[in-house]
Amino acid sequence: MWTSSRNTIFNFLFTLCVVSSFIIIVSSAPAERRAPAPAPVPAPEAAPEAAPEAAPEPIPNPIPAPEPIPSPEAAPEPEPEAEPEPAPEPAPKPAAKPAVNTPKTYSYDVVIYGNTVAALAAAIQTLRMKKTVAIVCPGSTIGGLTASGLGWTDAKDGRSIGGIAREFYSKVYNHYLKAGAWKYETRDNYIGRRIGAQPGPAIDTGKKVQWTFEPKVAEYVWEQWVKDGKILIYRNQQIDRSPKSVTYKGTNIASFKTLDGTTFAGKMFIDAGYEGDLMESAGIPFRTGRESRTDYNEGAAGVYVNSKNTLTNIDPYNKKGNPDSGLISGIQRVIKDPVAVSGEGDPYRLQSYNYRLALTKMPDNKIDFIKPAGYNETDYEILFRYIEGGYKGPFFTSQLMPNLKTDSNAQGQVSTDLIGGNFDDDSNYALDSYAQRAATVKKHKLWTQGFLWTLANHPRIPESIRNAYSAWGLAKDEFVKNGNWPYEMYIREARRMHGAYTMAQSNVQKPVAFEDDSIIGMGSYFLDVHTVERVLVDGKIYDEGWVHITTSRPFPIPLNSIITNSSIATNFLNPVTMSATHIAYSAIRMEPCYMVMGQSAATAAVLAIEQGVSIQDVDRAKLTARLNADKQVLTL
Repeated sequence: MWTSSRNTIFNFLFTLCVVSSFIIIVSSAPAERRAPAPAPVPAPEAAPEAAPEAAPEPIPNPIPAPEPIPSPEAAPEPEPEAEPEPAPEPAPKPAAKPAVNTPKTYSYDVVIYGNTVAALAAAIQTLRMKKTVAIVCPGSTIGGLTASGLGWTDAKDGRSIGGIAREFYSKVYNHYLKAGAWKYETRDNYIGRRIGAQPGPAIDTGKKVQWTFEPKVAEYVWEQWVKDGKILIYRNQQIDRSPKSVTYKGTNIASFKTLDGTTFAGKMFIDAGYEGDLMESAGIPFRTGRESRTDYNEGAAGVYVNSKNTLTNIDPYNKKGNPDSGLISGIQRVIKDPVAVSGEGDPYRLQSYNYRLALTKMPDNKIDFIKPAGYNETDYEILFRYIEGGYKGPFFTSQLMPNLKTDSNAQGQVSTDLIGGNFDDDSNYALDSYAQRAATVKKHKLWTQGFLWTLANHPRIPESIRNAYSAWGLAKDEFVKNGNWPYEMYIREARRMHGAYTMAQSNVQKPVAFEDDSIIGMGSYFLDVHTVERVLVDGKIYDEGWVHITTSRPFPIPLNSIITNSSIATNFLNPVTMSATHIAYSAIRMEPCYMVMGQSAATAAVLAIEQGVSIQDVDRAKLTARLNADKQVLTL
């Protein structure tokens, strides 16, 4: 019995030991590794996500105009949670992985890329035709050059401006009817000065349009229009220009990506940027620079050294009279035989860029010109010698805007145009990377600030000129969030599409009807190419590429000049970097034209969606009828 009891006790003790050991082992094991719950994905950098093929209800941009409308980039900050009661310290867990900001996709009937007036007119028209639309804006401001200093409307015949473009100038007119719009002079005083603008009187009281305006007023008008119309804008969204950023389904563009990975899908796409970056990214053929004289039988095309455009009495060498000392800054190259190169094509050289400046002499609204960091006196040697040769001014234009301000453009052969500053031997601003473009913008700003300071302060400038130009300054109430400097450089020309039809010099100078195509608008400016480069010929400095040829009457612009061939892209329109030669584009590249073409591009795009056809096959008769109904001017 004792043996049996002993065995029972032994078995009990053995079992107890095993169980205790198991408990100890389990107690010392690590806590279970559970995957952390995924953190919520942050809100997209624009508006709420839309379901495929349908857009969300556009949300008004909550911006007090004229402040720029903030991009619908950030969702509201969440309310702070109440502090929880202290809890026992949990068992240690591995660190949670950071939340992944998954790129979003948004879909609209029409997707527009750019911040120009063409983009805005296109969006307004699309909404009026009951389709969804979004503007993908590469920067934070809208309105292009109208909101960056160009208040002197470039049109020679105001009758050619209709539709949304004319509405814009009517809105400007109505704004200046308000007493609060006038601080430094009265409306009657401004009218009394009989200031003429290019399309007619600056304030046309009969037609109720105003052709001159302050940049902050243009910005205000556009921002209010966007707010009132609930136009959806995704700001600070530069297109990704890398390969495969743009996707296709057959010959239809399906989508494009921006640098943060956001995808914009649509039924129709409109490139309304000054550079043509969507066009490039979509693989649509384009050109830069200048065609040869024989390419389109254009008398003004190609390299053009005009004996009238010489900088007389200027020694071009660093040490006067010594060719071995090198050329002074601002001369791009030596041409030994100008006749031999006359009319040659040139794929990289662009007409010069500058800033359109809002200047004033009003002491309480004036900021004196500054000497910029990085100022180099040798950059202005050509200016010093220009004056030494007898030139006394003017050095920039002073077209008067309301409230005793200017829209100051280049005037004279040494002025605010940075000639040769936007290209080199094998590239140019249009083709450059974003970083290279930023460097070019910085260079133009430095040049212009230094130019203004030099005129007003440098001891090598005669006192009479210094006194005259030190009276000017930047307008204190313009571009207040940008150091009183224009938001944008004036990009007169970048890429130009190789489209279904190419506008040429003859289309501008000797307009003909387009019987097999729809007219989408009219231009009325002359052929106007700013100097491309300074060259040295036989020891003299010439401005090469400058063209200024008047035109007799407004000229029509056809639909085929803003679309490409059906074998390339069947849902793409381009109202800014459209299909034209360098010479023809010099007359088309004006803000009123951009507005007109932007509205017409959207009209054609929506009709193509409604008809279920490619943009090339849109019903031309219905397009013309709709444009006429919307008061576009198609003939004069």
